[in-house]
Amino acid sequence: MERKADRVIFHVDVNSAFLSWEAVYRLAHLGGRQDLRNEVSAVGGDIAMRHGIILAKSIPAKKYGIRTGETILEARRKCPDLILVPPNYGLYERCSRAFMEILRQYSPSVEQYSIDEAFVDMTGTGGLWGEPAAAAGRIREQIKRELGFTVNIGISDRKLLAKMASDFQKPDRVHTLWHTEIVDKMWPLPVEDLFFVGPAASRKLHTLGICTVGQLAGADPALLKLHLKKQGEVVWGFANGRDVSVVQAEPPANQGYGNSTTIAFDVADASTARLVLLGLAETVGARLRAAGVRAEVIAVGIKSHDLQYASRQITLGNATNITSEIHRYACQIFGRLWDGRPIRHLGIRTGRLKDGAAMRQMELFETADYGKLERRDAAVDQIRRRHGIDAVRRAPFLQKGLRIDHMEGGISREKRSVDYRKIDVK
Repeated sequence: MERKADRVIFHVDVNSAFLSWEAVYRLAHLGGRQDLRNEVSAVGGDIAMRHGIILAKSIPAKKYGIRTGETILEARRKCPDLILVPPNYGLYERCSRAFMEILRQYSPSVEQYSIDEAFVDMTGTGGLWGEPAAAAGRIREQIKRELGFTVNIGISDRKLLAKMASDFQKPDRVHTLWHTEIVDKMWPLPVEDLFFVGPAASRKLHTLGICTVGQLAGADPALLKLHLKKQGEVVWGFANGRDVSVVQAEPPANQGYGNSTTIAFDVADASTARLVLLGLAETVGARLRAAGVRAEVIAVGIKSHDLQYASRQITLGNATNITSEIHRYACQIFGRLWDGRPIRHLGIRTGRLKDGAAMRQMELFETADYGKLERRDAAVDQIRRRHGIDAVRRAPFLQKGLRIDHMEGGISREKRSVDYRKIDVK
């Protein structure tokens, strides 16, 4: 159904992105003949490194009930012959950049929503690319022809509805969901298909007898707020197609920076935990400095071996982006927070950001030379940018056989690249 609208918004979503990108790379660059997208296959982390979950799956794997986020062991029980390939985030980032470059050929207003999806404001581009469905078809075919993978494109006059439309029948499809079409196309859907309705909210809604998006749209907002708090009002608005958000080509400024890591072994002593925190402070500090900001709040989170989580934060007298200072405060928080249980996961996050040029208020008995520490960090950052992150390491990380990365957190090294010489690519 074509129509003229005040706004035209596309939501472009790569089909099974990680698996598709791996499949295309093997076919186009490694001489592979087996298309993983047509096999019972999945991308999964390394069990030995405690990242053993399914990150993406093929459509044939979906027929076995294999779900994103479940453990590799669970997936193997459902299908012992599952083809499992390792994650390769370096490849994903390259594919994502190429994907976004094509979208920007059609509109200057592209909002990258995640590594594999984006909103595109196509308002007023009809003279260049034709009616919305024709323009979407053109984008879809260009991506397939030039990059080798497929996308779904949802078209609407509202971002929410465009995203909903892109989740309709897959793969390699274009769907519309104009505001005038929500009664026919969206209201019959299961309520859990609505954006922002997760498993917990879905269970509560089913308990209330609300099983479809249409039933949610017709429900009493006060009842929904009573059972789901603020989320109840939000999802009621979504069910009725209410959305005034705009495509933001420039991402909003971060409110904080942080990193966390799942450790390859249970940490049972404080000295090892402090070393993990040092690796995290390195990456968090580098991100703060790259953004030209300092943090006034530092928090530490701990997940124990039994998956119990605890966190605590402190507010500093002076905002900082100095690695050693972040580490010092993180260790103080850790000492007050840790109850002695073996640790599986550690994280540092920061908040209440200040301009990086802000002056430091001197303390009466302070002996540290913060200017010198800042210059040292700046020199280390410059060397790592020029020669790689391993060009400079702190002395504690030079221990032989150490299983802790000197730049902890974020996407771990084993997920950033794959040594295909060790893999039988079919």
